[in-house]
Amino acid sequence: MLEINKIHQGDSSVLLKQIDDNIIDLTVTSPPYDNLRDYKGYSFDFETIASELYRITKKGGVLVWVIGDQTKDFAESLSSFKQAIFFVECGFNLLDTMIYQKKNVPPTYPNMRRYVPSFEYMFIFSKGKPKTFNPIIDRPNKYAGIKKTGDTQRQKDGSTKRVRGYIPKEFGMRFNTWSYDVGRNKDTKDIIAFKHPARFPEQLAKDHILSWSNKEDLILDPLCGSGTTLKMAKLLNRRYIGIDSAKEYVEIAQKRISQETLLPLDVN
Repeated sequence: MLEINKIHQGDSSVLLKQIDDNIIDLTVTSPPYDNLRDYKGYSFDFETIASELYRITKKGGVLVWVIGDQTKDFAESLSSFKQAIFFVECGFNLLDTMIYQKKNVPPTYPNMRRYVPSFEYMFIFSKGKPKTFNPIIDRPNKYAGIKKTGDTQRQKDGSTKRVRGYIPKEFGMRFNTWSYDVGRNKDTKDIIAFKHPARFPEQLAKDHILSWSNKEDLILDPLCGSGTTLKMAKLLNRRYIGIDSAKEYVEIAQKRISQETLLPLDVN
């Protein structure tokens, strides 16, 4: 069994086999996106990793897979959807297809012949019915405190049915598109993290960990890169296991999670 609260260097397709069955509460990770980034020449065995993730995930556990596609010769690779289908074939349910929206995007590329991409997919897989869902309630309600009457709801046969009146609260549950600032001093204040070619925002990892797990749960990132998921798991009082093939990235992640003051975030 891999040691908990530690980052392990090695091939995930090999090291995941050392983790016991049905013990991971939540995985939050992001694989290499085709050939969009250079990861020190390392590659990964997707199908083996996916199969192992299903084996080690608890019944009711969740996997968050943040992924995008490369566009080459004016065609998207569709790797993200192919991977999603394979996870389902392994036994996972596709619970939700969420969107990670980047608030600040690079300038227009004149030869792309398409609109500038500004989002990535966040596939949410569950092993059966999710055992934990702590919805984030921070979406401002425009009509908070004003009683709503006369609303109708479309029925299966096409008819409408009047919905009982209610008074919206100040905040409602988030929708499944999440927006974040990205870039230096935006997705993290850890300067060392920018030595890694691709990161997702710390707030993104925090929001998923809060949503799908509880304190003392075991969080996994089998492709941990700069260690964002592990850092947020530690801040949020979760146990964690990290794996990465590249010695350079393991060192970055270890430095990030060993800081005396990890991040001035309002963690719950």
